[in-house]
Amino acid sequence: MKHFFAVLTVVFLLMSCEQKNVFKPKNFTKVEVGTLLQDSLLNVRAIELVKNEKYKLWSLFYSGSEKRTGEFQFNDVFQYKEEDKGFFEFDFEEDSLNVYFRSIANTSKNTFVLSIESPARLYKKGTFNRNFKLVYQENHPKAFYDAMDFWNDEEGIAIGDSTDGCLSVIITRDGGETWTKLTCDQLPKGVENEGAFAASDTNIAIVGNKTWVATTAGRVYFSADKGKTWEVFETPIVKGKDTEGIYSIDFYDELNGFAIGGDYTKPDNNAANKIKTTDGGKTWQLVAQNQTPGYRSCVQYIPNRNGKELVALGFKGIDFSNDGGETWKHLSDEGFYTLRFLNDSIAYAAGAGRISKLTFRE
Repeated sequence: MKHFFAVLTVVFLLMSCEQKNVFKPKNFTKVEVGTLLQDSLLNVRAIELVKNEKYKLWSLFYSGSEKRTGEFQFNDVFQYKEEDKGFFEFDFEEDSLNVYFRSIANTSKNTFVLSIESPARLYKKGTFNRNFKLVYQENHPKAFYDAMDFWNDEEGIAIGDSTDGCLSVIITRDGGETWTKLTCDQLPKGVENEGAFAASDTNIAIVGNKTWVATTAGRVYFSADKGKTWEVFETPIVKGKDTEGIYSIDFYDELNGFAIGGDYTKPDNNAANKIKTTDGGKTWQLVAQNQTPGYRSCVQYIPNRNGKELVALGFKGIDFSNDGGETWKHLSDEGFYTLRFLNDSIAYAAGAGRISKLTFRE
């Protein structure tokens, strides 16, 4: 009898542990939008969140139209207001130059911004510097860069539209001091006019050493070794027109990824514009066919939620999924271009004329 009760106790404890470990998805029903910066002349498609552990401060870096690039600082308790000098903007070596940045990236030591059209210019500044210096320039008439990210403090990547028959890929291995463009024989064969959409600075997803790049042709480039070798995978996303294809991609881990797109000229169309993978990008499946949302410019996994919860947004609003993207709920008509999560219920978003804090509520 003692053994019988001992076994029952063990079974009960195991069942209790299993119940505690069962994932319980959140069911967000609304999102509160708090505007941090409003400026009709500002158009932002690139933001990054960085935490300074030493000073216990968060920094929201942003970059956009008319060379406007800045930083908003806050901590976990108190959020500075604009009049409290929480926002400040940076300067550039070439004061007369008027460019549009749609890519921004940070390491623990530096901030980088990259302009879109030719001549494409990539700038770098140190953590405590207010001035950006030019570290890379490309004068090809077809140059148009779309996104940038870093694997670590020394190695980073930026991608752009095709120039000489293949996707534009530039890589740094020395902390961003020098950048080298890959030749076409180092990349998979390109599709005619293949590029990426500079809509939200989310065409690149990185997990560890693995990298995924999403293109206008509805293809996903993959590198397992930080850009040294590449292969490419086809997807079933809509891609028949110049305005169709993948606009944004994100990976929760090395296996589970999601991509979204559509046609920004027909934003309500929701056929074949959402895809997911569970095998690291080798194969992709259509999800939420003919269901909301339609075109969206950015999709991001909510951190620490088992790869089940995502938010997608665009100029037509904000949507949420708690089942890995199989179904979606429309939360708001508030329009933005891009977002980044601070934690599992707070994100920061940017768009036409504003940068805002988003608080998701059940």
